Amino acid sequence: MIRSRVITFLVPACVAAMVSLTAASTAEDWGFFGHRRINRLATFTLPAEMMSFFRPQIDYLSEHAVDPDKRRYAARDEAIRHYMDLDHFGTAPFPGLPRNYAEARMRWGHVLDVGPHGDTVTWEVDTVLLSDDIVLLRSAGQTLDLPFRAYRNLWYGNLENDRTDTLQQLGLPLTGYRFEFRESFSDHGILPYHLAAYHRQLTRAFIAGDGGRILQLAAEMGHYVGDAHVPLHTTENYNGQLTGQTGIHAFWESRLPELFADQNYDYFVGPAEYIEDPESYYWDIVLESHALVDSVLNTELRLRNEFGADQQMCFEERLGRQVRTQCSGYAEAWSKAMHGMVEDRFRAAIHRVGSVWYSCWVDAGQPDLSLLSGASIEPLDTFAITSDINQFRPHE
Repeated sequence: MIRSRVITFLVPACVAAMVSLTAASTAEDWGFFGHRRINRLATFTLPAEMMSFFRPQIDYLSEHAVDPDKRRYAARDEAIRHYMDLDHFGTAPFPGLPRNYAEARMRWGHVLDVGPHGDTVTWEVDTVLLSDDIVLLRSAGQTLDLPFRAYRNLWYGNLENDRTDTLQQLGLPLTGYRFEFRESFSDHGILPYHLAAYHRQLTRAFIAGDGGRILQLAAEMGHYVGDAHVPLHTTENYNGQLTGQTGIHAFWESRLPELFADQNYDYFVGPAEYIEDPESYYWDIVLESHALVDSVLNTELRLRNEFGADQQMCFEERLGRQVRTQCSGYAEAWSKAMHGMVEDRFRAAIHRVGSVWYSCWVDAGQPDLSLLSGASIEPLDTFAITSDINQFRPHE
């Protein structure tokens, strides 16, 4: 069962003073505004050849940046796409964590040989002998060697599919009447793997010249790239609940930009750049974010000990209501202690979203998007895009 977790978003509504780019936001926009703003500003990093299509659709790209969050509690497997608990798998740079999704599932998975009366035999990975291209499985003292790539490829796609014939062909003895695949890896998040899969899908949409799908995938890709830039999306201690700092997630993502973004943030990030190796690129982003986790937690914890309780939480009036939130002086002290981290991550997200869109277009052969700009583009249902863990395929 996939655990539920509170996920807030990169920047709140108060960044809305980015003159002429958006209308003023209301309190109801908090939590969504950051993703909308990232996509909106990323559009201006694109070359002229892409702007003929993207600029007229800037409102669509902005509004639909929040679609992944709208379906997070309704669509199967959506929640795990927004984060990855890297520290569950050791310490950076996590050498034992496969960058290939199917291999990661395989290493943390097992196959149940289910008998007619519910009795089972469990086979799980014992050792991977990459030099010999062999994977050793074990079950109750038994060991069995199988071709590594053939076994790994079974972990691509839908684990609910019947693969009994394939397993028997590989040499796994069938003592029951069916096999079942189970894995615990994905419960800890799949964000970098999901980004790589979306990158491939967006490239294919450019190749197909499908304007509606390009827009839908581009908008949603911007959301996941934004999530990858948030340090607290890369740790099991995602809301400070393990260190007595519950609420730190929204404090970092929402309160600090609310107070300081309009006056202090610089949104000019330069033109989009081509991504040579998308898979490594997305891993670099989450590893970069994870390297900041200790700073996020430690600086706030230190300030908690320096500020009295009455200096940490205050009441402010918003839309005629009194709302309890972090005091401005406390927030300012934390912002200074982190040396502009939130602004840096926000700027990086803007530039990288634009770079992703640009790179997918280049990899598609730089199709003439002006041919799409005048066409009628039908909006797509937010649930129509199914780039979930059941859609991953082997690398070509």
